[in-house]
Amino acid sequence: MLRVWALARRSPLDTCRTIHHSSAVNAAAEASTSAAAKWTPNSIRTGLIARKRGMTAMWDDHGARFPVTVLQLENCQVTANITTVRKDSSEYHAVQVAASDRPEKTTTKQMLGHFKKAGVPPKRVVKEFPVTPDAHVPVGTTLSAAHFVPGQFVDVVANSIGKGFQGAMKRWNFKGLKASHGVSVSHRSAGSTGAHQDPGRIWPGKKMAGRMGGKRITAQNLHVVRIDNELNLLFVRGCVPGIDDAQVLVRDSKKKMTALAQHNQAKGLYEKVLPRGVLDLPFPAGTEELAKTLPPVVIAPAQRVTSPFIPRE
Repeated sequence: MLRVWALARRSPLDTCRTIHHSSAVNAAAEASTSAAAKWTPNSIRTGLIARKRGMTAMWDDHGARFPVTVLQLENCQVTANITTVRKDSSEYHAVQVAASDRPEKTTTKQMLGHFKKAGVPPKRVVKEFPVTPDAHVPVGTTLSAAHFVPGQFVDVVANSIGKGFQGAMKRWNFKGLKASHGVSVSHRSAGSTGAHQDPGRIWPGKKMAGRMGGKRITAQNLHVVRIDNELNLLFVRGCVPGIDDAQVLVRDSKKKMTALAQHNQAKGLYEKVLPRGVLDLPFPAGTEELAKTLPPVVIAPAQRVTSPFIPRE
């Protein structure tokens, strides 16, 4: 299925990376977003930068307990809208987001100038999220937890906790050798790793002992169960990579939101474009002004239809 923005007439842009943070471009972005501020299955929204506060537990409508991770937004603001024309004449669009204020004396002069043009205070973390051309957000907009709707699914990206040098059993979940007879001090050994004289070497990518953790990990399809608009808290079901107080990237789930919405839209299953209980998504983003119009706490309906405590016949 052809995408809507693929049929649009492209404007002649330079073949270089363009960062829009002037007042004129900001006004143009506001006019364009106000004219067509409606989410479609082909739209890709920007993500947010949050801080992992830790884990706790919640109970659903049936009294079943489940773990959640608490994420908090720290003055997350838009600092630029990026447009790049690739060599194949296709356009790359992104929204640059920054979060967590920092003192001016610890910020470089280059970044101070960048933040000054955007009209935001200096930030610690600056990231960009690829979006569709209709999802640009005016520069200086403050994003809130209302950007995500309880009941939808998100992907959370962060650096996992480093475990150091670990053996094959812990690193790759190997079973190990026998713990009783016939094994001479090789209970947790990886076993044979090589072949014969041909090929005479170990194949690249062989699962062996080595450094574990400390990598960029994406936790996919996490269910948003609750948002707190007063404290800018986001409660997602399950665990999130990274240590407590680590910066994480939160975006709409690529599989259960973007890809599934486009698939159901193409098949005509319009009632299944969004997850159950979600009527629409804030577009192009959930702002601080939108959060003031919503209740302080919004909770998603339980995913479980039947009670787990009632025996099945």
